[in-house]
Amino acid sequence: MRKLSNYIYPDWPAPANIRAVTTTRQGGVSERMYQGFNLALHVEDDPQHVMQNRQILVQQLDLPSEPVWLNQVHSNRVIDAANTSPLPSADAAYALDSHIVCCVMTADCLPVLICNKQGTKVAAAHAGWRGLLDGVIEASITCLEEPAENILVWLGPAIGPGAFEVGDEVRAGFEARQAEASVAFTPARPGHWLADIYQLARIRLKSIGVTAVYGGEFCSVTDAKRFYSYRRDGQTGRMASLIWSET
Repeated sequence: MRKLSNYIYPDWPAPANIRAVTTTRQGGVSERMYQGFNLALHVEDDPQHVMQNRQILVQQLDLPSEPVWLNQVHSNRVIDAANTSPLPSADAAYALDSHIVCCVMTADCLPVLICNKQGTKVAAAHAGWRGLLDGVIEASITCLEEPAENILVWLGPAIGPGAFEVGDEVRAGFEARQAEASVAFTPARPGHWLADIYQLARIRLKSIGVTAVYGGEFCSVTDAKRFYSYRRDGQTGRMASLIWSET
C-alpha cells in the first residue's frame, strides 16, 4: 500500500492483506471552518466539496469499493457492512468478506480499527464516551466471532487525556461498569475530571481478553494542523478511519 503524507497508517502487526488508514484534515477542497479534507455531509459543509473530497479519498487510496458510511448516533449498534441499507444508523460496521470498506468518522471521538490475525475479518467502531461506555467496541468484536487472542486493535486519533474534561456522571458511569476505570480519570476542577479515552478503551478490551492493542498516542484537540476537533472548534469537519481486507 503506497503511503501518502496526508494520511495516518496504523503501526500494528496486521496481516499484509489488511488495509487500514485514518485521514487528516490535510488535502481536500473544503473551505472556512471545514478547511481541508472534510468527509462529513452532516456538518453543513458545501455538499459538493464533501463529495469531491470523498472522490479524492477513493482515488488516492485506490479503494476497492465505496466506504460504507454510517449515520453515527453514539450507540453500540454494529451493522454488517455487506448487508445494509444506505446510511444506516449505527456506530460500527464489520465485514467478513474482502473488498468491503468499513468506515467511521470522528472529530475527537475514538476511532477503533479491528481485524483478526488471519486477515479475513475487519471492523471499525466509533467510540465516543457514550458508545464506549455502552460497549460498542465489545459488540464489534463479538460480531467477528473470533477468540480474543486472535484479535488485533488499533486506536486512532481522538481527544487526548489532557483535553478531555468530563463531569462526575461520566466517571461514575465507567466506574459502575468496571472499578478499575478509576485510574483513567484525574481531577480537573470541582465536579470535573480529565478522562483518558485511550486507557478506558484498553481497560474495556482487557476485560474481554483482548491485549493486542496499538495506537493511542494522538490528541485531536491540540494538533490543529492535522485534525478536526469538535471540542476545540465546535463547527468543524470530520476525519475518516477505514479498514478493509484484500485477497
